[in-house]
Amino acid sequence: MNKLTKALLASAVCMVPYNALATESINITVASSHPLAVPWVGFIKSHFMAKTDEILAGTGNYEIDWQEAFGGQLYKINATLTSVEQGITDIGWVFSMLEPAKLPLSQASSYAPFATANPPAQLALTWDLMQSNDEFRKEWEQYNIKVLGLTGTDSYDVYTAEPVNTFADLDGIKLSAPGVLGNWLRGTGANAVDGALTTYYTDIQTGVSEGTLSLALGILPTKTYEVAPYISRFDIGTAFSGAVAINKDTWDGLPEEVQNAMVEAGAYYTESHANDLVERHEAAIDKMVEVGAGQSTPVTVIKIPDAEREAWVNNLPDIATEWVEELEGRGVGARAFMKAYMEGLRDRGEAPVRNWDENL
Repeated sequence: MNKLTKALLASAVCMVPYNALATESINITVASSHPLAVPWVGFIKSHFMAKTDEILAGTGNYEIDWQEAFGGQLYKINATLTSVEQGITDIGWVFSMLEPAKLPLSQASSYAPFATANPPAQLALTWDLMQSNDEFRKEWEQYNIKVLGLTGTDSYDVYTAEPVNTFADLDGIKLSAPGVLGNWLRGTGANAVDGALTTYYTDIQTGVSEGTLSLALGILPTKTYEVAPYISRFDIGTAFSGAVAINKDTWDGLPEEVQNAMVEAGAYYTESHANDLVERHEAAIDKMVEVGAGQSTPVTVIKIPDAEREAWVNNLPDIATEWVEELEGRGVGARAFMKAYMEGLRDRGEAPVRNWDENL
């Protein structure tokens, strides 16, 4: 190689932009109490993390070195909020349904059953409320976290070891339910047993409960249909269940470009997850029937008549008003929030079976 060629090569190297030669790697731990097989957790990896990587690759300035700890490797179901708050994980899924004391306004949809079975409308409304309602946003931010994306549920039904054909059949049975959703069983005669997707199988298998109030996209991957093969389609509706959140100290230490990428990825995650809930709900029930056909007790779907569904709605006490009055007594603005939630659903074309704000 002659001197002129060497000089030209050296000059070319000097002309390469610095950021093309020096991509900064940032270590981020991402964790959850639930496994990746649960759809909204799996979407953290396939949608939130992947989208963040895709956006950052556009400039090449930064890349994330993801340290994954899904499926309860770092913490269990009872510590999803504190683990993000304390920095045990940088990013994690916070299960708001199990945090009624710390995240009171986040329980609004759980006190308004049979109001909507439309996850995209519900999560879009919840995101709007998080931007417009300071009290709602601050009840999350006070725990040293920033919300990046929202999670919800597909519609709830009843999964039992023995068939439930009517509203009256609920009387006296023990049903597992996550935290605050036990309120949906008031007035039915059923007894709520506190639990989560990670406990339902064992609880039913050992007789702690006789079934569960749950959702198809959680029951399918956890195989709870093996011990609760009867699916009673009450179509109780959907609920806001939590958020993908980042520790605020971690967030403050990130470059603006990375922050912007995560915000965009969080919005993408929320929208994709909401649409997926709609698309996969019926498919999940069909799949349980298919894979459970060879069980000693085959998976059986029981279509509940509208009159039996209405009996459930009408026998519920006014749990929304009770919730509002209890929180207002503690200085929490639940009345305005519940009204905004119900009005927001109707504005988006939803037709609640019961207008939970009518007595507020």
